[in-house]
Amino acid sequence: MYPNDFATRLLEWYAAQARDLPWRHSRDPYAIWVAEIMLQQTQVETAIPYFERFMARFPTVQALAAASLDDVLKAWEGLGYYARARNLHAAARRVVAEYGGRIPADAEALAQLPGIGRYTAGAILSIAFNRDTPALDGNVRRVLCRVLHIIEDPRKPRVERRLWHLAAQLVPPGRAGDYNQALMDLGATICTPRAPLCSICPVADLCQARRLGDQESLPVKAPRRALPHYDVTAGVIWRDGRVLLAQRLPDRLLGGLWEFPGGKREPGEALEECLRREVREELGIEIEVGALLMTLVHAYTHFRITLHVFTCRHTGGEAQALDVAAWRWVALDELAHFPMAVTDQQIAQRVADSDRVSG
Repeated sequence: MYPNDFATRLLEWYAAQARDLPWRHSRDPYAIWVAEIMLQQTQVETAIPYFERFMARFPTVQALAAASLDDVLKAWEGLGYYARARNLHAAARRVVAEYGGRIPADAEALAQLPGIGRYTAGAILSIAFNRDTPALDGNVRRVLCRVLHIIEDPRKPRVERRLWHLAAQLVPPGRAGDYNQALMDLGATICTPRAPLCSICPVADLCQARRLGDQESLPVKAPRRALPHYDVTAGVIWRDGRVLLAQRLPDRLLGGLWEFPGGKREPGEALEECLRREVREELGIEIEVGALLMTLVHAYTHFRITLHVFTCRHTGGEAQALDVAAWRWVALDELAHFPMAVTDQQIAQRVADSDRVSG
């Protein structure tokens, strides 16, 4: 490779073509940190309005640390991968408690904070603190695999280590922040997963994959496994004009979010039987399962579900937090105040719409 030529061309291209993104208007490490966490598994266009609202609501790490988890999850609602929000909140509290509210400019200290891995630490250190550190995200990984013609799966640990080593060698001293962002932009706008725009790439003649004509086959990807499918139930449980919400345990999928109670059907179990069992196990109450209200299909990262939602009536027992973090009987006009996953938001909307029609 030609480190100096490669970096020089990228930096010249970035100076002319850099995307105008809100977190690039500041070197504030907190803003850069929030942006990088949001951009994990989220497209830039989707993240921008969330970033702007989040920063308006929690403008400093102190403001985020002082907020309740419910408030943070509500601000994150719809962005998905809620562990990111929980970790960001927990890390903000540690920054305030252990570092006086100053985000550490040290890779080892950053790595100890919840939710900050090697890439996020590299991005914060290079962009906010101008440290000569690489930042290897999906876009950068794709660019390097093509330019260097790496024909092995980059997610294999051995190949991953090699990529980090090569990425570090290519960082131009004193320009790591702009260089890393240039690589990210190149991968996002030109060196795209499909149909890369090689004709306008500033480093096209340095790209070994383009020279060999196999740029679209790189990076190598492991074959995808079929996603398992589960039938899941949920109940809109009524008592005295209110519905029951349960808060998921913090260490579970969608931890900290509120939901209409229910759970996964066991083999051979009827849907109604599943719902009664789950509600009994989680909250210690008895319900009468009524009509099917709606059916939703949703895909998560590692599995798919069909969610069967029933209208229910509370028939006995006082709710207890047996296998949930908390519970509340909630009036319909209060539902919007609770942070929920997308499926539960859809249920809440259907319940509200049905109430308006019947009213």
